[in-house]
Amino acid sequence: MTETHTIGVTGAAGYIGSRVTRELLARDHDVVPVDDFRNGDVTDIDGCTVRDLDVRDGDALREAFDDVDAVMHLAAVSGVQSCADDEAEAFDVNVGGTETVAWFARERGLPLVFPCSMAIVGEPTEFPITADHPRAPVNHYGLTKKMSEDDVHDLANGEFPAHVFMKSNLYGHHELNGRSIGKNTVINIFVDRAKRGETLEVHAPGTQSRDFVHVKDVARAYPRSLETLLDAEPGATTLPIASGEEHSILEIAELVQEAAADVRGTDVDVEVVENPRGSEAAGEDFTVDTSTARETIGFEAEHTVEDTVRELLAE
Repeated sequence: MTETHTIGVTGAAGYIGSRVTRELLARDHDVVPVDDFRNGDVTDIDGCTVRDLDVRDGDALREAFDDVDAVMHLAAVSGVQSCADDEAEAFDVNVGGTETVAWFARERGLPLVFPCSMAIVGEPTEFPITADHPRAPVNHYGLTKKMSEDDVHDLANGEFPAHVFMKSNLYGHHELNGRSIGKNTVINIFVDRAKRGETLEVHAPGTQSRDFVHVKDVARAYPRSLETLLDAEPGATTLPIASGEEHSILEIAELVQEAAADVRGTDVDVEVVENPRGSEAAGEDFTVDTSTARETIGFEAEHTVEDTVRELLAE
């Protein structure tokens, strides 16, 4: 039987955090979920109440997490556009909040899992992409995540074990309390538009490539990481969390277009439009080395884009 622990989860009301909380509860861990509800409105996860807490408040964090054995820090201003809309707030929450949580982990010597993003890489220049790829973020979101990665590594050194998840582009939904929890990621947006019979608008050039990983797969990485960190030496390790399934944005739109015709009998158009965000990696290669996460925490993706798209269109 797996040993159980008490785990603090920040950002627990959100897209990933609510699923992570559920994964931990399903493994019989006690969970202390907190959120300031800026990105999510989940207040109860399988009978576990999400507490209202701002991660920048160190005293409130220490009180809420007084008895935890490890921390999963998912609270953030999430997404390129949200960070561009209020750069100061994004910096304060993403960098300042992560420093507060990481300092708490340092004070207590607690294992920490923190998700950054492939956005820290910017325009990839080395393939396959690994945790050692040079950091050159092209937008404010990526910059805040890059700075936070540095903070976790610096504060963990010799003090507490940590994993930083360099996660790729998310897609899919998960179910909670009878409702579907999703987010406006590109695949989810295309599926929703296809259901309404609307044109799928691809930001130019359309050939920009990404690795896509399902939210349920990403969430499974957290308890796997926990099992490793509880017996690990102090220090942080960055792990790419990706599926190895790479598509261009235009390929994704065409996949959704074909699936909509097959599954729903709906004809939708695909149109390449001007990109409203100039600060975006546009390379045609985004091959990610998934071996480190597999070897370190036994992580492998189980979902595929096409199967998920067809399942969502069938709903």
